[in-house]
Amino acid sequence: MKAIKITYWTTTAIVALIMAYSAYAYLTQDALRAGFQHLGYPDYFRVELAIFKTIGAILLLAPVGNKVKEWTYAGFTIIFISAFIAHTASGDPLSMRIMPLVIMALLIASYITYQRKLQAA
Repeated sequence: MKAIKITYWTTTAIVALIMAYSAYAYLTQDALRAGFQHLGYPDYFRVELAIFKTIGAILLLAPVGNKVKEWTYAGFTIIFISAFIAHTASGDPLSMRIMPLVIMALLIASYITYQRKLQAA
C-alpha cells in the first residue's frame, strides 16, 4: 500500500507541476504564443488552455470527489492526445510529438495508482 501511495503522489505531483508550469508559460512566454500560431490555433485557445490546465492541476492534487477526479484525468488525456496529433500534423520533430505521450504515461500511472488506492481504502 505504501508503494502505491508513493507512486500515486509522485506521478500526480509531476503531472500537476508540468501542467501548472505550462499554463504559466502559455500566458507569459512569447515563444509559446508563436508555437500556438505555428500549430494553427487562435490566440484565445492558448489562454483557455492555460486556465483549464491550472484548474486541472489543482483538481489533481485537491481532495475532491471521485467523479471530479475522473473528469480531470479524462480532460488531461484529451489534452495530451490532442497535443500529440497537433504536433504530428504540423510536422514538428519527434521530441515535440513524443513529449505529450510521455506526460500521458505519467498520468496513466497516476490514474492506475489512484484507482488502487481507492480499492485499498
